[in-house]
Amino acid sequence: MALAKDFPKSPYKILNPEIRWFPADEALRDKGSEKLMPPLVAKLRKKVCAWRDADYKGASSTSLALIKWWFKTEHLLPADNGNMISFQYYFAQQEAVETIIYLHDVVKIKDKYDLLRFDSFGTVSAGMFAENWKRFIIKMATGSGKTKVLSLILAWCYFHKLYENDSTLARNFLIITPNIIVLDRLRADFDGLKIFFNDPVLPDNGFCGQNWRDDFQLSLHIQDDVNVIRKTGNIFLTNIHRVYEGNHKIPSFEDDNTMDYFLGTKPVGATTDSKVDLSDIVRDIDELVILNDEAHHIHDEKLTWFKSIQDIHNRLLQKDGMLSMQLDVTATPKHNNGAIFVQTVSDYPLVEAIYQDVVKHPVLPDCASRAKLCEKQSSNYTEKYEDYIHLGYLEWKKTYDEHIKVDKKAVFFLMTDDTKNCDKTAEYLENTYPELKDAVLVIHTKKNGEISEAGTGKKKD
Repeated sequence: MALAKDFPKSPYKILNPEIRWFPADEALRDKGSEKLMPPLVAKLRKKVCAWRDADYKGASSTSLALIKWWFKTEHLLPADNGNMISFQYYFAQQEAVETIIYLHDVVKIKDKYDLLRFDSFGTVSAGMFAENWKRFIIKMATGSGKTKVLSLILAWCYFHKLYENDSTLARNFLIITPNIIVLDRLRADFDGLKIFFNDPVLPDNGFCGQNWRDDFQLSLHIQDDVNVIRKTGNIFLTNIHRVYEGNHKIPSFEDDNTMDYFLGTKPVGATTDSKVDLSDIVRDIDELVILNDEAHHIHDEKLTWFKSIQDIHNRLLQKDGMLSMQLDVTATPKHNNGAIFVQTVSDYPLVEAIYQDVVKHPVLPDCASRAKLCEKQSSNYTEKYEDYIHLGYLEWKKTYDEHIKVDKKAVFFLMTDDTKNCDKTAEYLENTYPELKDAVLVIHTKKNGEISEAGTGKKKD
């Protein structure tokens, strides 16, 4: 499972497909790998690599100009100390963007059948694709810059539709997040469209003969804060509840769950209560690209999330259009049964990201400390794992004391097996360690990984 000896340490170095990480012994690379790797990625990496070496032959003039600006032009950006520093996108980000452009401009992907040609293992069938529109998934390790990829793809779609006469892309964008926490993270980048101007996303006016910055006319609508809706040039940034909450269904005795029929519809929590029917607004526009963050939450076509996107596509079909593209980004493109999403077209695995220092290195306590750990015989969760909790606290305290010297804070993250033990552990931490008194944040998640946003009686903060 080790990386190749000549795998580069720099995250900016162009990676040869032949040296990419493989999650097993090398003897299994040509046998059984279909269960370990996204089935389309291996062949696509080679195709995109050859396309890159051929100076992107077949790409549109708009795509060529943006690739030149993003990945072949030196960018100097101001640092916090006032000095200018060189900015460069990671190769993983470059490869993800190149792959999407290659599939659109060169392969001219129309549907899932066009993707089947890139099946490296002969195991993919059309029946594995639940959707009948263009959907691509980018797999990138958490912390390796998926938001930057979203910003580049969004700008590319916008300019491609604006400058290319036959473009099938769009200048309206629906960016969907699974919950309020992810939404707030994206809001920090997209509010005021600052990610497009703080990063070198938009070329200078006059670059390759276009007025990029003057022509980039977009209005950002975040949750209920909806401004004037234009025919084109809209970014809707929202959590998934806003997209399907407008689709209210009258409770019926025939429902699988008749609780709403007998007791009335349950009030919606504050984080998902919608003052604006965004679902209808999005369905009324004529062209749209959907960008999904943390897209592993869409693991089942039976989910309302998937059905909402399907409904948007069907509405566009009724108007002689279609959903231009759905792009999902996630670190874990897997179904509940562990099967990899077959729509995955680009992959930057965690092992490569750790080796290239793109994400943090996991650190274990020393062997002597781990050897002393003892799982006690107790039905009380905190008593049973007392040694483990205390060792975690000691490691955190050591790191915290070092980080506080440079005005940074280390976080002690502890995961339990269920919500009941989660609450008990939180209480134990606050009562046992003075530093953690009134400083423990409890987060409950559902079995599918979604964060529960319903009111629990706990303090809002």
